[in-house]
Amino acid sequence: MKRIDRTVILGVFSMLFLATAISCSDKLDTREGQLNTGDIDYTNTSDMIQPVIGAYYEFSTRGWEEPLLLGVRGDDVNAGGEGDQQPFSATDQFTYDKDYWMYNSLWNVHYNDIVNMNTAILQVESFKEFAEGNDIAKADQYIAEISVLRAWFHLNLARTWKDVFIITSNQPASEVEAGPASKAEVMQWIVDQMDEAIPNLPDMRPNQRTDIPGGVTRYTALAIQALAYQELEDYQGVATSSGEIINNGGFSLYNDFYQLFKKPGELSDESLLEMQYSDFGQESGGEVYHLYAPFGPSNWTPARENASSGWGFYEPSMKWIEFMINRGEERRLETSVLFTDRGIAALEANGVSVPGFIDNTTESGDVINDYARALFASGKHYLPSVQLTDGRNDYGAGKNNIVIRYAEILLMYAEAVTQGASASAISADEAVNMVRERAGISSISGVTTQDVLDEKFAELAMEWGKRYYDLIRLDQYDELSYDGRNFSAANEYLPYPQAQVDALPLNATAVDRNTVMNEILNQLN
Repeated sequence: MKRIDRTVILGVFSMLFLATAISCSDKLDTREGQLNTGDIDYTNTSDMIQPVIGAYYEFSTRGWEEPLLLGVRGDDVNAGGEGDQQPFSATDQFTYDKDYWMYNSLWNVHYNDIVNMNTAILQVESFKEFAEGNDIAKADQYIAEISVLRAWFHLNLARTWKDVFIITSNQPASEVEAGPASKAEVMQWIVDQMDEAIPNLPDMRPNQRTDIPGGVTRYTALAIQALAYQELEDYQGVATSSGEIINNGGFSLYNDFYQLFKKPGELSDESLLEMQYSDFGQESGGEVYHLYAPFGPSNWTPARENASSGWGFYEPSMKWIEFMINRGEERRLETSVLFTDRGIAALEANGVSVPGFIDNTTESGDVINDYARALFASGKHYLPSVQLTDGRNDYGAGKNNIVIRYAEILLMYAEAVTQGASASAISADEAVNMVRERAGISSISGVTTQDVLDEKFAELAMEWGKRYYDLIRLDQYDELSYDGRNFSAANEYLPYPQAQVDALPLNATAVDRNTVMNEILNQLN
C-alpha cells in the first residue's frame, strides 16, 4: 500500500473530516520532506513552488495496488495465480468483492491525494495574495498544474465506480453531503477544468520545462480533456483537443519502443504525463521509488547479480500474445512480454507457431525462469537489471511510469475521426501509420474504427486499463468474455467499497445522507 500510515484503511468520510479538522496545520509531502502550512511565510513568494512540488509527490507516490487494480480487468491482462490475493484474481474474472481491501484502498488513496491537491492550491492562492508582477502569472500556472493532476484522479475514480464525488476543497463536508456526481457530470467537469487551466499553462512539451522537468503543460491538460471527451463519446471534442496536440508539431514517437519503457526513454518527446522516480544515481540514501515488484516475475536470473525478482501478480494475457503473433508483431511483443519456457510451451500447446525471436531471455540479458503464479510477466513494467543503479537491488528501482504518451493521442484522434469527427490535424490513416511505423509493421489505408481499436490493443496493452475502458465504452462485451469469463453490462464498474457504503450509503436519499452527516459532525465535535 501507499504508505505505512495507510495500512489501516479509513473510510472516506473519516479521512476527509480528519483533513478538515487539521487543515490549519496540515502537512504536505515534498521531495525535500514535509511542509507544515503553519510555518509558511506567504509573503516570501520564492517558496511558492513548494506546494506544487508536494502535489507532484502526491501524484507519483501511488500504492502498488492502484495500477494493478485499474488495469487487471482488460483482455490484455490476467491476474497472476490466486495465492494470497484471491479477490484480485476474482476481479480479473469479473467477480467482485466489495469488502476487498484493494477497492477501499484505491478509493481512499485517490481521495486523500485529491484533498492534498486542494490544500496545495489553497497554499498557492495564499502566496498569490502577496505576489507581484510575474509571480501572479506563476501562481495561476501552479494552480492550473495542480488542477490537471487533480482531474486525473477524478478521471480514474469515475472510470472505476461511475458515480463519484467531485472534491475541490480540503474541507469537503458540503461536497460530500451533496452526494456523488454522475460519470457524465464528472467528465464534463474535467473538460471545463481543463478549459480553465490551459491558458495558464506553459506552451511546451513537459520535457522542455526547466523549472519542473517533466511537469504539466497545456498539452497534458489537452490530453486529459481528450480522455474525458472520449468517455463522453464526444468525438469532435476528442478530435479538437488531441488535434491541437498533434498540430503543435513538437511531439514525436520515441524511436525505440523497447527503451521507451526503460531509463533511456524517460521524459522523451513522446511523454505527456509521467510519474518520476529516482535514487539520484546514488548507491544508498534517499530515493523516490514505485514498488514494481507486483508486476515482475518471481523467479529470474538477472544479468546483474543480486537484483531482486518480483511477485508475479500481473500477467499479459494469452489472448493478447496470440493476437500479436497473428499480426506478425515483433518489437511491441518482445517489449511488452517477459516469456518463460512454460509460457512458450503453453502457446505451442494451443497450436500457436511461436516465432524464433521469442525466448525466455530479454534483450538486456535477464533470464525469466518458470514460476508458479504466471506464464508471463509485463515487460512494460520491467527495468533491466543492468540499468539499476549500482548498489540498488529493488525490482524496477528508479524506473519512471508513463501515464499518457503521444501514441495514445494519435490513436484517440484517429478513432475520433473514424467515429465521424471532423479532422482537425492529420488524417486518421496518417495517425495510425505513424504508430505502426515505429512498431516496424506495414502501413494500412482506409482505417476503420475497428482498425484503430486493434492498434490501441497492440500499442497500449498493460497500461493503466486503457484497453478495458475502450471496450466498455463501446459495449464490446464479447471481447471481455474470453478464457471462460462471462462479461455483461453489470460488470462494468466495481461495487462501492463496503467501508464507504457503511460510512455513508452512496444510494441513500438526501434525508438519509443529512442524518449520517450530522452524526459524523456530532462525533467530531
